[in-house]
Amino acid sequence: MKNTLSKNCIVLHDNCTTVLDSSDFLSRVDLSFLDPPFNQDKAYNEWKDNLPTEKYWEWMREVCTKIFALTSDGGVIYFMQREKNTEFVLKCLRDSGWTFQNLIVWKKKTSAVPGMKRFGKHYQIIGFATKGKTPRVFNRLRIDPPLPADYKYERENGMYVTDVWDDIRELTSGYFAGDEALRDAEGNRIHKQQSPVQLLLRIILSSTNPGDVVLDPFAGSGTTLVVSEQLGRKSIGIEIDAFNVELIQNRLAEQRESDDVSRFFKDYVCTSDLEAIWGKIEPGLTLSDSFCQQNLFEVNI
Repeated sequence: MKNTLSKNCIVLHDNCTTVLDSSDFLSRVDLSFLDPPFNQDKAYNEWKDNLPTEKYWEWMREVCTKIFALTSDGGVIYFMQREKNTEFVLKCLRDSGWTFQNLIVWKKKTSAVPGMKRFGKHYQIIGFATKGKTPRVFNRLRIDPPLPADYKYERENGMYVTDVWDDIRELTSGYFAGDEALRDAEGNRIHKQQSPVQLLLRIILSSTNPGDVVLDPFAGSGTTLVVSEQLGRKSIGIEIDAFNVELIQNRLAEQRESDDVSRFFKDYVCTSDLEAIWGKIEPGLTLSDSFCQQNLFEVNI
């Protein structure tokens, strides 16, 4: 089933391995974001999340191989997983043809998960790889986080984003999930593995330009598509669960204030050519004009 939500965004209700074989439809992909089920025996409506380990990674390898075949030269993949599966992610990417670039550590802002026999777990990993040795697009984003306590001098122009991302809050349960978490009428979270828009914003800004094609084969709550739409990227989401497909459609049809990525523009103002990278703005306005008129902040670019 295909649902066209706008000229730039398509959601497919199907199994991703089936759709990825439809090469006449998916003719070119520039960036793929993989946040699959982690095989932790979680309760999904349309997926059995307790495959034998070997079978699970065979499936992941198959998905990565199919995406590789559809990806433009220099296109990229970001593959998110639990930290304990790092070796499997790297092998999976290597075996399916990708060239490793970075292992991104997404450090959580909430408390670490304690362990009785090992150090507490405090991060997830994201494998970043390219089709070929060099990425077709890599925008070197600059941010200006608070200075560490032992720094003596202020930064003049921020710092380049590194492979440790400790400034993006995960959507944990309870208070820290905030307004961004999708909830039902009783206030219960609808999708407990929802990715924050800040995470996808950084990924998409780093590795695409406006007009590029972004694929999410495990679309879930639709965060990848929501961010892509606002940045003027074309996007394709594949989702096996009909409930989630409707959730994505509703989320895209009426943008929530908490999904608005414009509030994070200020975080990247030290980046060269940010307006061109960001992409979609109101006709007749520059990004700086638009945001200043909304009294979000004042910048000079």
